Amino acid sequence: MVAAAEAGDRPHIPVLLRPLLEAVAPVTGIWADGTFGAGGYTRGLLDAGADVVVGIDRDPMVFDMAANWAADFGDRLRMVQGTFSELDTLAGEPLDGVVLDLGVSSMQLDLAERGFSFMKDGPLDMRMSQSGPSAADIVNTASEAELADILFQYGEERASRRIAKAIVAARANQAFETTRQLVEVIETCLPRSKPGQSHPATRSFQAIRIAVNDEFGQLIAGLEAAERALKPGGRLAVVTFHSMEDRVVKRFLQARSSVGGGGSRHAPEAAEAIPAFRLTPKKAIGPDADELEINPRARSSRLRVATRTEAPAGASDRKKLGLPGLAVRG
Repeated sequence: MVAAAEAGDRPHIPVLLRPLLEAVAPVTGIWADGTFGAGGYTRGLLDAGADVVVGIDRDPMVFDMAANWAADFGDRLRMVQGTFSELDTLAGEPLDGVVLDLGVSSMQLDLAERGFSFMKDGPLDMRMSQSGPSAADIVNTASEAELADILFQYGEERASRRIAKAIVAARANQAFETTRQLVEVIETCLPRSKPGQSHPATRSFQAIRIAVNDEFGQLIAGLEAAERALKPGGRLAVVTFHSMEDRVVKRFLQARSSVGGGGSRHAPEAAEAIPAFRLTPKKAIGPDADELEINPRARSSRLRVATRTEAPAGASDRKKLGLPGLAVRG
């Protein structure tokens, strides 16, 4: 959900909101915003004509921050703490649409005390729900091999073994408590970034955040929950921010929109099935030049939209979804 940026005194700007609303138009009925965050998508849906939006988030802080505007929508807005992997249960009724905006919001990144950002020193936390094991717990207790796997599988960090070894050596002298401690160790393992390049700690912080919050497990469970919750004709819109997430969403929707069949001389023909979704449109939507000018963080974002059919909900084959190795084993 690095789906927002501040521009002066304006509120956080949700990424790809305009093309999302255009792709799912007309917006009517009951929707779930499974990643409520700063409420940008929720407000967009309500303004576009949704009768009710159920705003779901695992972070209790976001609902306190929404208090100054949420009351304006009365009973059209219902806010529920929980994970989007349970959105079908949390919504409590069949849905006309589901929006998922993946990742961590800039609202969380901006708060040093949440420990998500390598740019601000704070407690090494990274928990979206503010409960359960923290980033410090993982960094201080995981084995060198486990740390290397996390950094490589979830961050695609090529220096994962070198960084993991350095972390284990450093924690033997002093346990990790702050983001700055971790950044300093990572910086010793990688060359200084050149202008225009990402910070050396970018991939490692992404990987640890994903591990702390089980983001890939939540993603698959959330997509399956959306499939269960949506009415025939209901719309699913998913915004991603890095290639691993987008690959999983793409393969899930491709698999659930396939009729089966095919086959070859090397593999038997799959039984024909009624697809659970139609891809509408077939390809991902990215930001245009106008959006990039307003919100540079949108550069890597991708929107995928699908329409629910009348087929019964089913389970996905997680081994075929392009999940990182750790997520597949989990």
